[in-house]
Amino acid sequence: MKKLAFVLCLPFLLASTCENDDNIDDIDDIVCTTEAKAGLNVTVKDLNTNQILNEGVIVEATDGLYVELLESFFPTQTTFFGAWERTGNYTLTVTKVGYENYVSDVITVTRDVCHVIPKQIEIKLTPQ
Repeated sequence: MKKLAFVLCLPFLLASTCENDDNIDDIDDIVCTTEAKAGLNVTVKDLNTNQILNEGVIVEATDGLYVELLESFFPTQTTFFGAWERTGNYTLTVTKVGYENYVSDVITVTRDVCHVIPKQIEIKLTPQ
């Protein structure tokens, strides 16, 4: 009878001593890069010509009381960057002389274990 009880309990004993090597919750094994990620990556285009607009464009991101002007680092840069390593629920306002102002719906920036997850956004401005 003792042998039967041992045999019946053996699978439970073995299962309780096994370790799960595939534990994705163990963040000690994750290696993050040191670069900063922009949560918002915005390209602005002319609605009619599909031409990229950069010069004179102002892109403003708002999340509650937080307001940030997105930056385009070079005159030839085609993307405006912002919300560096910052999660949030952003509304974008884009303005340029000669075009109607644009206000986006809410854009949610989230993060993973290491960085924000960048949002690639294309906005088309309507000429006046």
